[in-house]
Amino acid sequence: MRILVLGAGGVGGYLGARLHEAGGDVTFLLRRERKALLMERGLKVTSPTGDVHIHPRLMTPDDLRDRFDIVLLSSKAYDLDSAIDAIAPAMGEESLVIPFLNGFSHLDRLDSCFGQRRVGGGVAQIAVTMSPEGDIVHLNRSHLFTAGWRTPEQASTILELGDLFQSARLESRISEHIEQEMWEKFVFISTLAGATCMMRADTGTILETDGGEGLILGILAECERTAAANGHGVPADKLAAYRGQLLKKNSRATSSMLRDIEQNKPTEGAHIIGDMLKRGRLLGLSLPFLEMAHCHLQSYERMRVRE
Repeated sequence: MRILVLGAGGVGGYLGARLHEAGGDVTFLLRRERKALLMERGLKVTSPTGDVHIHPRLMTPDDLRDRFDIVLLSSKAYDLDSAIDAIAPAMGEESLVIPFLNGFSHLDRLDSCFGQRRVGGGVAQIAVTMSPEGDIVHLNRSHLFTAGWRTPEQASTILELGDLFQSARLESRISEHIEQEMWEKFVFISTLAGATCMMRADTGTILETDGGEGLILGILAECERTAAANGHGVPADKLAAYRGQLLKKNSRATSSMLRDIEQNKPTEGAHIIGDMLKRGRLLGLSLPFLEMAHCHLQSYERMRVRE
């Protein structure tokens, strides 16, 4: 099985490095500058679960000629159009792209370009960042990757990928209900990002304020109602687990979106908070907390562009 990983940033770089370490046939598709850096330094991952330093096959879009069995996609949602252009030459008739993006709107775009039968589903539960030197830094011990099929003909390829996942130094699952699992993460990440970005603080600090718990629970309730209205309600036990995580006293949990704001970078606000809000509004839901979070993120983006 030939695997192409687009980029070597946090999520894609971590997953690709682990699969390469496990003996997978992995190639990274990179921008020219990133390729030059990794040719010199190699791809380094620092992790509480074990460091890895590899020298994998690297190529730029200009080098891409062959088709691959699987393309692993973990770009930021706002880079999706350029990501699609980059991987298109690698997509043969039997190729399968598995996106590990936050949110849900990317599936519509990928389906329109490649057809649903060539687009699987994925969920990454990992906190990673990049060091100033370009290395990948895994921030805690959580590194769960879930992949699944959206049409029956994808099952055999994804099960084969699952065998490689099992031999790699990461946690993994293969799901027969991947879109449900994507919605469940969509609910959690929208709540975490909405609260931490709007308040510019971690969840523990938010909970120290007079209205912090109400804010977090209000966003969570609106996201769960939106998921349920779209046919993907979150099970009660999982909702209880989400509340436990989000309401943990003294927690320093933040979202990657807040880290982007702190570095004055573009965010995925439109693709996560904005899309959750849109999907709820289309079904007539009143979502004041999400509206406020979306307004905050839109204001940030406009101010960032003016600077």
